[in-house]
Amino acid sequence: MSLLSFSCALVTGGGGGLGKAIAAYLLSKGKKVIIAGRTESNLRATAEEIGATDYFVLDTGVVDRIPDFIAKITAKYPDLDCLVNNAGVQRPLSVLNDEPSEFLAKADQEIDINVRGPMHLTLGLLKHFKSKPNGAVVMNVSSILAFVPLSVINPVYNGTKAWLHFWSMTLRTQLAHGGYEKIKVVEIAPPSVGTDLHRDREDPDDNKKHKNPNALTVDEFMESVSDGLENGDTIIAPGMSKEFVDLWYKDFGEAYERWTGVRNK
Repeated sequence: MSLLSFSCALVTGGGGGLGKAIAAYLLSKGKKVIIAGRTESNLRATAEEIGATDYFVLDTGVVDRIPDFIAKITAKYPDLDCLVNNAGVQRPLSVLNDEPSEFLAKADQEIDINVRGPMHLTLGLLKHFKSKPNGAVVMNVSSILAFVPLSVINPVYNGTKAWLHFWSMTLRTQLAHGGYEKIKVVEIAPPSVGTDLHRDREDPDDNKKHKNPNALTVDEFMESVSDGLENGDTIIAPGMSKEFVDLWYKDFGEAYERWTGVRNK
């Protein structure tokens, strides 16, 4: 069963990288697509390039602005029935070498954008989504690092993505227990993909295929995502992520389903 029955999507972090690619794909499927992000010039250029329906400047880490944003976007686009929580930042951090104040400032911003932003947006839109007779879709872009924290230089990022994984699982379960199975929760867990996510690293190209043979190009990533959405997969694990996601669910998925009564993969 396809997960593409919605009509209008909001994609955060849509000005570039995976957000831009997801937005372009959804537009190709005939959806209205609104992109949001922190930098207006990037949003404007991307919206013109891919033909986005609209764009809004939004820093998802500044959560006290989210209620006004939700009121604004749902008034202008009452048919909004899909949220793609893609916005995220990744900071190399060292508990031994960084000054505590600098570490904490970067970590707090990372937590605000990667954790609080998706949570506030999802809960803020939930009442609107519950009113949709045909349901709605929430897509959360987590990471392979949510399952195994291989990137030890990103201690906070790893944790935020693990949070997003467990948030996706329990959100799906609570909606099902509450009778809102028509609101679908999808988790997309990318491996390394050749975007600018690593721009703060010593080598910002270490997620490109010529440096890392396990990395995916954006096109390869989107091929897997499109197949998963069209097949109705609620957990989509492109490339080498599949091995780690399958292992995780093999060890813990059955126990989760036994305790909660909800199949989560």
